Amino acid sequence: MSPWTVAVVVCVTGFSLGCGHPSSTVELPPLAESFPASIGDADTLQNANGLRLLVAAEITQPTLRIILPGQAASDRSIEVLFPEHVTAVRHGSSTADHLYLYGTGRQGDRPLWSRRGQALQYGRDLPGGVSMLARAALEEDGVRFHYEFTNTSTVGYDMITAVTDPRLTGILHDVRLERTYVHHPEGFELLASEVPSRLTAPLEQWLPARVLASFTWPVAMQRSERREDGITYYNKARRVDVPFIATLSTDRAWVVASFAREPGNVWSNPELTCQHVDPQTSLLPGQHVAVEVKMLVLPGSLDGALQRAMRQRASLP
Repeated sequence: MSPWTVAVVVCVTGFSLGCGHPSSTVELPPLAESFPASIGDADTLQNANGLRLLVAAEITQPTLRIILPGQAASDRSIEVLFPEHVTAVRHGSSTADHLYLYGTGRQGDRPLWSRRGQALQYGRDLPGGVSMLARAALEEDGVRFHYEFTNTSTVGYDMITAVTDPRLTGILHDVRLERTYVHHPEGFELLASEVPSRLTAPLEQWLPARVLASFTWPVAMQRSERREDGITYYNKARRVDVPFIATLSTDRAWVVASFAREPGNVWSNPELTCQHVDPQTSLLPGQHVAVEVKMLVLPGSLDGALQRAMRQRASLP
């Protein structure tokens, strides 16, 4: 998806300066001190359940692969742009600027990856006096994506966000959103339940599309809107009660679910079957903040994944 499109989605689905759960200020060592010896691109992390996490060696921009047990390291069923972009709004401005934008192939400079225990990380200096540390930690039930921002400038940011972009293919691909769920007070419901035409429409009519459900942001009044970029945006009429989006594999043996503590909404681009729960925070001059997104990757049920998300959500900054 276009990162610019994502920025537009943020604005039209309830974006307001300073919205969302405020991330806590954290006291952490400077970026340069946090790095052990660098690792090679081929280094792979594995947990006790056989789930693996590795850097996509052939791609210059920071990209990770999460490999299901028994699959080859080249499998691309879960590929994560880490992040797709970093976008911020300076204090006093209403314009969102990209401090970082993902480039395809071998475009740009490769980050210096390092390994810390069961985590892969890198640091990057961004424009505007902002430094970022990005860390992906392999846990027993998935991967925790962690971002730290340090503002060394005299300019504050009313909003900053790092957009984690997991793209699902193979047995997890769900182009018509028939296996991608969100949760309401009444229970699970398909994210695209209010767009029944998606099931029978030719793909060229259904795509490109974005399907969104509000969490803390106001519910959009328009149920659907086709914009000048040719993308149709579908807004769910009801809020979700948990910032959680989950996709079942074609055999329903695996569930991949993303959640965060307090994002504005959850959404997907069905063509990529991506899952977005991107939190936003503010960043004052001299401040150091952290935000996280957790992706569950495990065999089991939607109910099991939701219970894990509800138990772990409070631990996310």
